Amino acid sequence: MQTVMADAFRKYGRVLPLDLQDFSSCIGERKPVAQGQVEYEPSVPEFEQLPVFSRLRDEVFGGMPVELGHCSGWNNKLNGLEYHRSSEVDMAATDLILLLGCQQDIDWKNFTYDTAKVEAFLVPAGTAVELYGTTLHFAPCSVSGKEFRMGVALPRGTNEPLDVVPEKNGENQLLLQRNKWLLAHKDSGLDKDGAWIGLVGENIEIR
Repeated sequence: MQTVMADAFRKYGRVLPLDLQDFSSCIGERKPVAQGQVEYEPSVPEFEQLPVFSRLRDEVFGGMPVELGHCSGWNNKLNGLEYHRSSEVDMAATDLILLLGCQQDIDWKNFTYDTAKVEAFLVPAGTAVELYGTTLHFAPCSVSGKEFRMGVALPRGTNEPLDVVPEKNGENQLLLQRNKWLLAHKDSGLDKDGAWIGLVGENIEIR
């Protein structure tokens, strides 16, 4: 296990100098997620009233329209890896673990990715990281069996339903939602949601 402070993280992203105190307090007031479940909301109005949202919009994303939501709950498996045509900012309100890979390692002939290439990074509570657009990622994993809580900032509209569903060929087979391309593991059950089964190897588990 490495941390996001390690040199090995530099190809995936960078740590951002953001004050998360108000955000951590705000997300800490939300009701707990049911045991064994993961909850994701692309945009949460109360988060977008916080000072950190203005910094994300005006500085980190250079004035682009952005959304600030969260991913929270209980998880200890990889299950899938997604990517966007943009960076994503993750804001850890609790300790959590990110399982990461590189888009450059996707086998574009078969649209598969070998999970042996995945690396695990601890994100300490109070830390914000930018994940580059070429970084494969998915729901965080819990630390010590506790609920994780993480803010997620992305260009507005990301992870919403597609307005137009392209013909399912080539990379389009991975396109699941707006600005979201996903490779799922066969053991994840995500194929029921239309996800492309493209992860080969072990469905990594954090214990």
